[in-house]
Amino acid sequence: MELYKPDKIDKQHPHSRDEIYVIVSGKAMFYNEGIVVEVTANDCLHVPAFAEHRFLNFSDDFVTWVFFYGPEGGEG
Repeated sequence: MELYKPDKIDKQHPHSRDEIYVIVSGKAMFYNEGIVVEVTANDCLHVPAFAEHRFLNFSDDFVTWVFFYGPEGGEG
């Protein structure tokens, strides 16, 4: 678990475990395997292991919790 605040560009890469994001503040667009959605405070997102994902066009006050969980390789 960590508090994540990207700086100008979100340089994330796919991870080997599933993830949950809980948006703390601000707003952003979220890219997840070709789908883009708008997110704001209190939204919750799931990202499966190895999925290409990142935050785009985020506000200066954008902050999110990220939780890595489950086995390496994801829950499948």
